[in-house]
Amino acid sequence: MRAVVYRETGPSSVLELVERELPEPGPGEVRIRLVRSGVNPTDWKFRAGMMAGHDEVTPGQDGAGVVDAIGPDVLGFGVGDRVWTVLAQHGRPYGTAAEYTVQPTDRVVHLPIGASYDLGASLGVPAVTAHRALTSGWRGPTRLAPGAMEGMTVLVAGGAGAVGNAAIQLARWSGATVVATVSSDEKGALAVAAGAHHTVNYTVGGAGHTADAVLAFAPDGVDLVVEVAPAQNNAVDLAVLRTHGTVAIYANNGGDELVVPLRETFSKNLRYQFIILYTLDPSLVAAAVEDVYAAVEMGALAVGEDAGVPLHHYPLAEAAAAQDAVEGGVVGKVLLDVSEE
Repeated sequence: MRAVVYRETGPSSVLELVERELPEPGPGEVRIRLVRSGVNPTDWKFRAGMMAGHDEVTPGQDGAGVVDAIGPDVLGFGVGDRVWTVLAQHGRPYGTAAEYTVQPTDRVVHLPIGASYDLGASLGVPAVTAHRALTSGWRGPTRLAPGAMEGMTVLVAGGAGAVGNAAIQLARWSGATVVATVSSDEKGALAVAAGAHHTVNYTVGGAGHTADAVLAFAPDGVDLVVEVAPAQNNAVDLAVLRTHGTVAIYANNGGDELVVPLRETFSKNLRYQFIILYTLDPSLVAAAVEDVYAAVEMGALAVGEDAGVPLHHYPLAEAAAAQDAVEGGVVGKVLLDVSEE
């Protein structure tokens, strides 16, 4: 089979397309013939130096395809099932940038009827991260479902990003009012396509203007901020959050240190929830997967321009260019076309 690998960390030039033996599933595992592989920021960050401990790595946490072999003691999956993966390369050397991947069944999810492989390969990291952000608040729900966030207002920072887009779609599906901050009119249009009720261009007028614009739409403040750039945005978050609000932080865009003014923060009884999937309790991942599956089945999660997620397809042989596009900040979802549907 063809697989993308790297044997040392560094720039995208360390990636190679090689031939490898077809892997066989062991107990509790299935083998998936991949159709699409999703590319996430963690893929290039691991490749650039954050990942160690393996002699050879095939990147890719997210993918979608068809089960073509099952190991002993597998329940709930059969040959021919359409599936998507969750954290496929976490703690393992081989992920989804290959024609086949072997995965334990707790990292494999059925793909609902009618859902495309493009969507399946776009779920994993973005949608599970968004789910954890939306369910982490003191005032928020423990699970997402239609009506679960009724009466809540959510601010999604960077609403045109992959996680931001998933957060908008899931929050809207759950009944929340959604405000998104964006850096351009074009990104604002994408956030609206995802379901945002209102957008604010944070590049115009500074932090004070951004906060005022959010509060003009949500005069009682917001219950939850899904935050991608806490070091830059904390002043806005403090200004717009209502008492007992939550800042759910899933990235460190724009700075690695967050300075929090204590009195202003604890006077509102605010909560900061930091999020990374790789150390998230498995029960929280499982809950997210169940809710994301339900949202997909009900048509509440989608990809493509009409859903605010432009798709960028690359052949498997151009995995380096695909990772470079993600590292360069391309807007939308980058996918590797691994095989024919």
